[in-house]
Order: sequence, then C-alpha cells, then structure tokens
Amino acid sequence: MGLADRISGGVPRDADESPRPAPAPADADAPRAGDRYRAAGRQASDRVAEVRARIQRSLAEILGPKLYDSENSTDLAERVRTTLLELLAAEETPLAGGDRTRIIQEVTDEILGHGPIEPLLRDPEVTEVMVNGPQRVYVERRGRLVPSDVEFADEAHLRRIIDRIVSRVGRRVDESSPMVDARLPDGSRVNAVVPPIALDGSSLTIRKFATDPFTVEDLVTFGTLTRQTATLLEGCIRGRLNVLVSGGTGSGKTTTLNVLSGFIPADERIVTVEDAAELQLHQDHVVRLESRPANVEGRGQISARDLVRNALRMRPDRIVVGEVRDGAALDMLQAMNTGHDGSLTTLHANTPRDALARLETMVLMAGMDLPVRAIREQVASAVDLIIQVSRLKDGSRRITHISEVVGMESEIITLQDLYLFDFRAGHDPDGRFRGTLEPTGLRPRFLDTLAAYGVALAPDTFMAARR
Repeated sequence: MGLADRISGGVPRDADESPRPAPAPADADAPRAGDRYRAAGRQASDRVAEVRARIQRSLAEILGPKLYDSENSTDLAERVRTTLLELLAAEETPLAGGDRTRIIQEVTDEILGHGPIEPLLRDPEVTEVMVNGPQRVYVERRGRLVPSDVEFADEAHLRRIIDRIVSRVGRRVDESSPMVDARLPDGSRVNAVVPPIALDGSSLTIRKFATDPFTVEDLVTFGTLTRQTATLLEGCIRGRLNVLVSGGTGSGKTTTLNVLSGFIPADERIVTVEDAAELQLHQDHVVRLESRPANVEGRGQISARDLVRNALRMRPDRIVVGEVRDGAALDMLQAMNTGHDGSLTTLHANTPRDALARLETMVLMAGMDLPVRAIREQVASAVDLIIQVSRLKDGSRRITHISEVVGMESEIITLQDLYLFDFRAGHDPDGRFRGTLEPTGLRPRFLDTLAAYGVALAPDTFMAARR
C-alpha cells in the first residue's frame, strides 16, 4: 500500500480516477460569521443612538422652557414621559421592544435625572460615584473602587449635568467659582471641581445618601462592632458621655454617629449642626441646622461655628455636630463643659491620639490666644470617649479603638484603650480580616457617671478573653 493509500484510509484508488481538487483556501478578506454579528450589533447600537438623539432634540423643541420648571417636578416628569411615548410612536425606524425601553430610560435620565450616572445612583450596591472627566467614571461597591463602563459624550455634556445638579440647590460653578459643595434633594453629598483648577476635565463626586439608614443590628452584621460593644456604646449614650467619633474619609464616621444618636432617649431635645444635612434622627424633638456658604457677592455665609453658638441658646439637652473641622471645635468643647453632657461629634483623624491633637489644632484656629495647657485641660474635661472608625484594606469599615479620655498627667492628655481590633487574627480565604473588637481588660473610670443615670453594664463587659 502506497503512501497515498495509507493517507486515504487504505482504500486503493482506481488508476484512471482523477484526484479530488483540494479545497480552496479561505479568503482572508472574506467576512467571518462573528464579524458579521459584531457589525450588525454596532449598526443596531448606532441606529438606537441616532433615534435617541433625534427624539431628545424633538423633546427639547416641544417642551422648551418647561424642562427647567423645578416647581412642579411631578407634572414635568409625567409630561416628559407622555411626549416621549408620542415621539416613539411616530418614529419610523424599526425598533425592538428592548430598544424602545432603553431609549425611554436614557432620555428620561438625561432630561430629568443625572444623565449617564443616573443608573449608578439607582444601584443600591453603589455607595459613591466618582467622575474623573467625561470618559472615566469609578464607583465604590462593598468598600472597593471599581471602574464603570459609563461615559459622558464630552466635557460639555458633563458640565451640563454638573450645572443642573448645583443649580437645583441654588448654587453655581464656573471659572470664578470652580469648586462647589452641595446636597441633592435626597441628602446625597456632591462635590464638583471644574477647569481651570481641574486639569483633566471636570470632576464630580457623589456620596450617596442611604434612604434606609443603617441600624446597630446592621453594623453588628457587617462586623463593624460586636454585640458586646453595641451594648457598651448604648450605655455610654444613655449615660450622657460626650463622645467623639474619629476616622478617615469614607470610613463610616457619619454612619456610626447616626447609629449612636439613635440611642438618645426620645424625651430629650436634640439640636443638630451640619455642613450638609446627613443625619437621620428618628426622635420627635429634633431641631436640624445646616450651614450656608456665601452668595455670589460673598455675603450671607453662616458657618458651623455660628450655628453651634446659636444652638447653645436653643435650650438643647444634646448637641450633635456632624463634623468639626475649624474653630467650631472651641464652641463644641465649651458646650460639653457647660452642662450639655451627652453631646456627639465627628472629626478626621487616624488614631484616638491624633484626634486629640487635631482637636487641639482646631481650637487654635478659633483665633483665641489660649495656652496649650488650657486647651488640653478643656479637651480632657469635655471628651469622655473616642471611637475610632477605619476602612480596612479589604474594604470593610470597622471600629478599631474604643478609648476613654482619663484626664491630664502633667502636660499630656491620658488615654486608655477599652477595646481594640484584633489584627492578629489574620485573613480568611477571601482576604477579609477575621478579627473583631476585643476588650483590653481595663475598667473605665466613667462607670460611676453611668450609674448616676441608672445605666449598669454587665460585669464581663470589659473582661479580656482568655487565650
């Protein structure tokens, strides 16, 4: 059997049989099936984009100035949807049902909402949206930053969305005022920075406001604190200790403060002071104050310090300051030292010791020529407890320190840690920290203060675990 017979499977060919022609080589330039599908997908996408742009222009021509009517937002939304359906019904381009739904949603978001980022703001898993120019959008999910596939058409498109957001709250942003802090109607915090100080295009940061605020049970479930420490903190709030919540940006300070404020008895009068109203207190007797920036002429500013001083004249049982970041720290300390026990506030710091140092610095920012020892004595007398909140490398937010301010020793404010996060427990297979808050074994000195308010803690609350 020859080589050709072996290749053909061992069946001999007739001598006069002509060989079969070899198959023609595939033309490299011929379109493959996958290429045809992708091309068809691009054409369909381009067709939908053209229809969307055409309908959006027609909608703007029909409604005109009514699109900027902010007084009747419900009527405007209904009018926009009705007009959209009419325009789509008159559209001659064949569209699938899914494409029609997509066009309605995208045009509605563009006209009534926040454009391309509106779906991100509706996503319950997204806690923060960060726009670094038209083509770079990032979101925070479960404590981690991830890129998003959302894009703006161009810089002008992004600027229109920023202008719409800030104009709804009576603010403006332009070259003369290129930075703005604002608050959305639902309470979400907004920061916008535009050229010339933003070099790579306008920047927009939105920290979403939880419509359903976290409870202490949620924090226990998340591992932010333990059931034992939740009971301790509830006792400290009911026992009218002055509490300072310290932490970095996005570490969960405001969330922790909101949970702590939920322990305040319902029969007490609470006055809250915030730069941007975020706290959600469920007590009935609450007065909420919010600072106000200067207007276009540079007038009319009402600072947090002005509000703290005014709060002292409002007969508060408790004063809750969303965050101290300037000379308002001095007025807050004065309030804590003049009969407003049980007050709460937050500040930015990395450790409880750093929180005391930063508090001291902010008191100096008040412009009072006070000796350092006098300031430290005020701090040591006013603050009873420091709760340190941190966002760990795995994206989780944990309370890492619960520290008592004991008093002064010579020129130094003395702290003692009651609970510390156990970093020695290591990580699980998913990279999350296994550790929890563990008692150090030290008994606090404020137990007598708690007892005076009828608060008794279990004997093993501060007992260190045996290893």
